[in-house]
Amino acid sequence: MDVVKRVHVVPLGYEFDRILEPIRDQRADLVYLLEGDSVDDHERADGGAGGDGHAERNATAAAEYHAELREELESVVPEVRTWECDLTDVYAVLGDVTTIADIHAEDQVYVNVSGAGTIPAIGATIACMDVSTDAHAYYVEPSTYAHAGTTEPISFGVDEIEEVPTYPIDSPTRDQVAIMEFLAEPDAWDGYHDDRTAPPKKKDLIEYARDHDLSFMADRRTPDDRSGEDKGAFRVLDTHVLEPLAEDGYVTIESVGRRRVVELTERGENAYRAFRHKLMDEAGERR
Repeated sequence: MDVVKRVHVVPLGYEFDRILEPIRDQRADLVYLLEGDSVDDHERADGGAGGDGHAERNATAAAEYHAELREELESVVPEVRTWECDLTDVYAVLGDVTTIADIHAEDQVYVNVSGAGTIPAIGATIACMDVSTDAHAYYVEPSTYAHAGTTEPISFGVDEIEEVPTYPIDSPTRDQVAIMEFLAEPDAWDGYHDDRTAPPKKKDLIEYARDHDLSFMADRRTPDDRSGEDKGAFRVLDTHVLEPLAEDGYVTIESVGRRRVVELTERGENAYRAFRHKLMDEAGERR
């Protein structure tokens, strides 16, 4: 029988106590530290100026107390993992948190939204609103604030740990993410849509869905009539995939002559990045 783990996910910024104490108090079994590429990344994630010599001068000092934080965490937690994440990108944080929550779907997942500034906090909070994840966001109120964040943590002590209220939102289904993946990657069009200067047609999406065993096409294997055109497949594609994606602003559907072409929007590209883990298994292989 598998043991349910208490998993904590924390964007790593200029904090120490606000990261350590909730993990210690709640006796976490596993911790994921979402870590940016540089000190400058942390400053941009927190809305600071960052860049140039400022980050370079303070990189060593920041690294020193991050190493101390890891040592403290490893002394109270059986396992601490580092997960590379672009902390300056809301969708990157959203996608990484939902991915970790999906990997630990059978565990209790808690997400600290106060560990690294504004942008990671937004991405992590939205991730916990996704109804397909059962992750719980929490915010840590510090006892005092400091003036510097690079040479020392930006705050000290823990005054209160509060659960963040979230409101359920529906993320795209696996089938919808698979279609967004097709639209996002022209290399996948080979054999379905040869003209890369124009968006794919609905017919291309149907053929792709059939070949990749997407669930919404599971019962649509034969044409409705002798013309060879499966009109029911177009209705199913519209109902289960395209209409919901269009309502969320992820795709546009336009008439070009007699054809109906589908194109991924910038918002759709971001949604695909955030939820493409739905196409993968725990080993990172496509399901």
